[in-house]
Amino acid sequence: MSLRSGFATFAGKSSYWFLHTFLHGGSSLPGKITLKLDPNILRTLGAKYDVIVITGTNGKTLTTALTVSVLNQKYPAILTNPTGSNMEQGIVTTFLNAKNAKTGRPLAVLEVDEANVIKVTQYIEPKAFVFTNIFRDQMDRYGEIYTTYQKILDGVALAPNATIIANGDSPIFHSKELPNPIEYYGFDDQPDQDLRAKPNTDGILCPVCEHILHYHSLTYSNQGKYFCPNCGFERPELTYRLTKLGEQTPTSSEFEIDGHAFKIGVGGTYNIYNALAAYAVGRFMGVAPTQIARAFNGNQQVFGRQEVIDVDGKQVTIILVKNPVGLDQVLHMIGTDKEKFSLVGLLNANYADGIDTSWIWDGDFEQLTQRDIPAVITGGERYKDITFRLKVAGIPDDKHIVEPDLEKVVDEIKQVPTKRIYVLATYTAMLQMRKILATKGYIKEGLGV
Repeated sequence: MSLRSGFATFAGKSSYWFLHTFLHGGSSLPGKITLKLDPNILRTLGAKYDVIVITGTNGKTLTTALTVSVLNQKYPAILTNPTGSNMEQGIVTTFLNAKNAKTGRPLAVLEVDEANVIKVTQYIEPKAFVFTNIFRDQMDRYGEIYTTYQKILDGVALAPNATIIANGDSPIFHSKELPNPIEYYGFDDQPDQDLRAKPNTDGILCPVCEHILHYHSLTYSNQGKYFCPNCGFERPELTYRLTKLGEQTPTSSEFEIDGHAFKIGVGGTYNIYNALAAYAVGRFMGVAPTQIARAFNGNQQVFGRQEVIDVDGKQVTIILVKNPVGLDQVLHMIGTDKEKFSLVGLLNANYADGIDTSWIWDGDFEQLTQRDIPAVITGGERYKDITFRLKVAGIPDDKHIVEPDLEKVVDEIKQVPTKRIYVLATYTAMLQMRKILATKGYIKEGLGV
């Protein structure tokens, strides 16, 4: 370690200690300080690690948590960034907080923002990349889905020997020839049909001839067993296959992968993809299916992702939403709840959320009118936008509470007539809500950023 790197590391660790000792946390600032003093610090911090990078639009945080649980069955003390602080400064902070490994070469499983993959691979060559999916998200940062994928590939190009573990049901991950060894995971639980995705779905043009793709089976959005009837382009052979889909509720999912039965403690088909990705990483790293089942049976409640918090007897579930595809999957998931529930929608439009809120108009809020929802609360910095969207969707005024102040939203939650409340929040709104709940003593601590 050079003198400069040593000083930068000392400054970063000291700031981390101060923030977490006196100010209840901080996942970004220590990394910013360290990078200011040594922009190349990741080369030093990551040199001794085998690194697995998890990236994509949706599901990175839960996929990372599940993957760490799976790998912990065989590998102790895995370094990771569980709060979802996935840009360069957050990743540096993660390394700053690492404990010295007692034996062997330590393993790091890192959630990495799509545009920040190259900022990692400039200094560290990962052992593997995990690609979850690519959906339209934060247009101001990423552009269209092909631009987003290219940002990832720019980073992958610096690590041509790393294995890619990709969602085989997503056509974009089979659209370009890459030198890397590739393993695919996907759903293979339905008989072949001839289907098409909805007309407004992104990413359904064949990358070879630009004909509209057809599907032998569809899970959601553009994901499934795709094929082109014009040129023969089709889904690659899967290495890891979901072979059976069982019972799904808002709080659990049962399924089989490669003939092995599994259950996770979160709902939603999109979260089964996350589990499938974690299974694929586990098998790639030599973890047995029985060990993976044991890991999945653990408590997988993840910060801000279907996190259930008791608020004076109310069962409040916080769910991060950030783009139309993810929103629709969340709405479908909570729609499977057999009990009555109330709904809270919190919308911000800061840099971390994406400053363009027009995506809420592509979400199918209209399906909410099919349920008898006694109370709907809207709030956040862009409360006018989400309030108007739900009004257009058909939410009646007499059941709709508008409250911009999140502290008062918590008070309103206590008054709704249902025990269950689902809070759908963008990223910074979710952070603000958790901080308020921490201040009021409903959770142990919020997250400093």
